Amino acid sequence: MVLAAGLGKRMRPITDTLPKPLVSIGGKPMLDHALDRLAEAGVEEAVVNVHHLAALIEAHLAGRSAPRITISDERALLLETGGGVKKALPLLGSEPFFHVNSDSLWSESGGSAMQVMARSWDAARMDMLLLLAQREGSVGFDGRGDFFKAADGLLTRRGSAESAPFVYAGVAIMKPDLFADTPEGPFSLNLLFDRAIAAGRLHGLVLAGQWLHVGTPEAIAPAEAAFAAAQTAPARADG
Repeated sequence: MVLAAGLGKRMRPITDTLPKPLVSIGGKPMLDHALDRLAEAGVEEAVVNVHHLAALIEAHLAGRSAPRITISDERALLLETGGGVKKALPLLGSEPFFHVNSDSLWSESGGSAMQVMARSWDAARMDMLLLLAQREGSVGFDGRGDFFKAADGLLTRRGSAESAPFVYAGVAIMKPDLFADTPEGPFSLNLLFDRAIAAGRLHGLVLAGQWLHVGTPEAIAPAEAAFAAAQTAPARADG
């Protein structure tokens, strides 16, 4: 499931006429970066939700075959990060699936992060597995961080702490049955994060690479520079 329905308010005025997922970094729309990463990880089918400037995204995806695209139409009502997935569940099937923000962008230095996530997934211990980025060293991010991670991978919220070392990088694996007993209409994925934490079943995997947070027009140039640097840097093995 790739989320491409957001309004991109912080990216205005660009997003007045161009949906944020179609903003290019490194010569390619961010949505294509996300879909290419899924294809590299072996994902054959993806559901993409649309709302803001939906026709532009649909036209952009019309010829794509890897992965094959099904549109989940939210023109009538924007359903947020959780509600949009709940609407699309009939298209997603009964098995755990990737949940990807269409503006999730990162460089990789240890192979495909999504393949590593898939290999690390353990349904017996996990309801959700999040891709995490190091707060320090991420490009374009000035927040205080989201999570602490225990040695066994279990996550807890930053809570009242001044900062936390890890940021949610916008990619997760999750079980569809998490959406049972969730609100009708719009709701945030944070509801499911908190439920999984309470059950001791929210796990995280740290990205071997650099996360690029492209939230505003001013963040595009630093992301472009970081992306270009990553493309020319020699690859290194996981440590």
